Amino acid sequence: MEEKLRQQPSNCIKVVLFGPESTGKTTLSIQLARHYNSVWVPEYAREYLQDVWNNERRTCESKDLLPIAIGQMKLENLLAKKTDSVLICDTDLLETKVYSEAYYSGTCDPVLDKYAIENTYDLYFLTYIDVPWQADDLRDKPNERERMFKAFEHALIKYNRPFVLLKGSKKERFEKAVRNIDKLIKKRK
Repeated sequence: MEEKLRQQPSNCIKVVLFGPESTGKTTLSIQLARHYNSVWVPEYAREYLQDVWNNERRTCESKDLLPIAIGQMKLENLLAKKTDSVLICDTDLLETKVYSEAYYSGTCDPVLDKYAIENTYDLYFLTYIDVPWQADDLRDKPNERERMFKAFEHALIKYNRPFVLLKGSKKERFEKAVRNIDKLIKKRK
């Protein structure tokens, strides 16, 4: 199982959209992938948990986290092979770890914990909670956005991840993200 959580080597710059639910990560991921004529890695948890909701009418439980993490890394490793420029990741295992600790008594499966810390990315975009909440079948904690934002920010600082805070309108967030990705591309050349 550990191999399934390991990030495979790649030649691309890896960027992660990171933060609480309903903060514009997916919308921005798609915009950035289009802008860079590249690919984006969707959040596997949405597909997985929508199937769980549709079939069992239940929300996420701790037993779902490892299958979600395995599915996420399978997608990321597959899609990283399709670009040598920028890979835009809608999430990563560190985000799954933060949710695990926040929702399940401060615990995280040791294998998930290990790879959440070991897998690396070139830059994280921490999305702020200044966008309107949008409910759906899977989003269930509109009143916990501030607490979750702080948990995500704490994780980035604790694990010394390079990150940029994205606030403001969709346009402002997009422009700030592009400026920072362009810097990474320039450094690489």
